[in-house]
Amino acid sequence: MRLINKLMSKPLNIIFAGTPDFAAQHLQALIDSHHNIVAVYCPPDKPAGRGKKLTACATKLLALEHNLTVEQPLNFKESSDQLTLANYQADVMVVVAYGLLLPEIILKTPRLGCINVHGSILPKWRGAAPIQRAVEAGDKLTGVTIMQMDKGLDTGDMILTATCEISDQDTSASIYEALAKLGPSALLETLSMMATGEYNRIPQINEDATYAAKLDKAEAELNWQLPAHILHKKLRAYIPWPVAQFTYLDQKQVEHRIRVWQASVVQMQHNQVAGTILNVEKSGITVATTENALKLEILQLPGKKALQCQDILNSRAEWFTIGQSINGNTK
Repeated sequence: MRLINKLMSKPLNIIFAGTPDFAAQHLQALIDSHHNIVAVYCPPDKPAGRGKKLTACATKLLALEHNLTVEQPLNFKESSDQLTLANYQADVMVVVAYGLLLPEIILKTPRLGCINVHGSILPKWRGAAPIQRAVEAGDKLTGVTIMQMDKGLDTGDMILTATCEISDQDTSASIYEALAKLGPSALLETLSMMATGEYNRIPQINEDATYAAKLDKAEAELNWQLPAHILHKKLRAYIPWPVAQFTYLDQKQVEHRIRVWQASVVQMQHNQVAGTILNVEKSGITVATTENALKLEILQLPGKKALQCQDILNSRAEWFTIGQSINGNTK
């Protein structure tokens, strides 16, 4: 990541809008900076857990911990909500994984407009799941882009981009953590440039854009008809949610959803039907795919915690025998 070293710029009055831990880490960086946070915006509290108790998001909890003013409008359609935001007289609004679309009137309210921290190298992977789609696609590079927001979906001019590599072992969870460290520094550098007025806005090339659709639980079902290297990328992309899985059908015709938390590609020639178990050993269960094989190393049985393959075999060895379908049907 290449950052410009400057003398500390004058403090800006900032409205921050965000929801999950990723956003909270950016808010913490602002709290630790010399800037002035005039308000923090979060979505309304949502029911969570078995008791469906209203629960605050990570960003709200952090804001309250530091005695920051919190606003939680349902949306910004009401003129009263628009006026409330305007009354803060912010220089800029920083948006990080907020989850609400901002109408044009809000985008134009702060003196310097609204900027967004997006988890990709724009214009690639606009949309809701940029980290997961980058891992799934096998991208070797990702990052964060600080952009000036407009009324489009992640279409605004780019101000600063910071990059990091994606290895063949990275998951969406590990890249999430990497970007959560990279983003705050890029954000502070951007604010420093905006405070001095010395910054460029680079228009995105729309023809190069790709869309990162929101993940769906149905995608997590492993399709053994795909090559092993494709399955491996999907498996890594779906950690920590929804987690790649397959359905085992036991002798009583009871279905068991088994999650796969870790696997590796095995380069091998075979003539078995995709989904057939080729080998069973303590280090993993090797399953045939249409190209090479996938070795399942850490599994999670229904209602249990994730375990190494050896521990799974100690209790459920009869589910995984050579020549059997991974879904439980014998050949």
